[in-house]
Order: sequence, then C-alpha cells, then structure tokens
Amino acid sequence: MRRFAITLLTLCAIAGPAAAETRYLAYDASDRITQALTRGITLEGDRGLFGAITVRSIISTSARGSADIRIGGPDGARRALPRGSTETILYTVSPEGDGRGLSRALCPGSEQAYLVLGRVRLGRPLTAQAVGRWADGAFRHCVTLSYTWRGEWAAPPAGGPSDSAPIGR
Repeated sequence: MRRFAITLLTLCAIAGPAAAETRYLAYDASDRITQALTRGITLEGDRGLFGAITVRSIISTSARGSADIRIGGPDGARRALPRGSTETILYTVSPEGDGRGLSRALCPGSEQAYLVLGRVRLGRPLTAQAVGRWADGAFRHCVTLSYTWRGEWAAPPAGGPSDSAPIGR
C-alpha cells in the first residue's frame, strides 16, 4: 500500500506541470473604484491537473500593459486585509516593467505591492485585495477591486484596446 501511495504521489508531481494549460480569463470592473483604477483585466494563468488556476500575469484589457505576478509573499500582507475578507491566495506584483506602474496605481507611496485573490474560477466574479509595504516595513491595505466575469480568451488578448468580447463560458 505504501508503494502504491508513493507511486501515485510521484505520478501526480510529474503529471501536474505536464497537464497545466494556459488560460486567459477576462473580467470587467464592477464598481467605480475598480473602474477608475483598472477598468478591465485579463488574467493569464495555468490550470493545473485538478482544475486550480494559478495566475502568472495581469493584462490590461482597456490599455496597453501587463504585469507579472508570482504566487507567494510575506504573511504580513495577508494580516493587513480588512476584517471579513475571504481572499487568501497571495501574489507579489513584479516591480519590473508595467508592474511598477500597477503598484503605484494600486498603492501610491508603497515600496512593494501585493494582490490577495480568492480562488479564480471560470464564470465567477473576482475580488482582489491590494496591499502595500511601505518604507517603515508596515503593510497596509490599499484598495478592494471587484470584477465581474466577462469570458475566456481563445488566445492572448491583443496589445491594445479591443471592442471584441472574449469567448464566454
């Protein structure tokens, strides 16, 4: 039995990355604050063997720009969330390229920005909590972003604004 479990775990570890597929999930801003900051976004992510989606980058669907994000970050960012927040998956916004601009827009004055997302699911709304780390080392909640599901892109969105809607699911 032990050998079977070890073999199964090894197979899952190898098959996980092999079964991953890239997904492009589009969302529209659902409130005034979110619309003022981001309008719409497309998340580029990998869907794993068991259906979980891990986000790799955020692409602006209304303007040119994208920011790489990577899963993980300091636990202090999660502790800065407002009471009652249900988002738990922590991502670090890359300070390279457009990530710097995204960080400045979400958390003006912070040295580093983090996004805390709920589980990303097809056809479901998305809430993202932006948290910043300031020069004094303190983590502060910056803004709550609320999005409604728009659809899934068949391919990566074009580099500029587009009036065509993604493929809905």
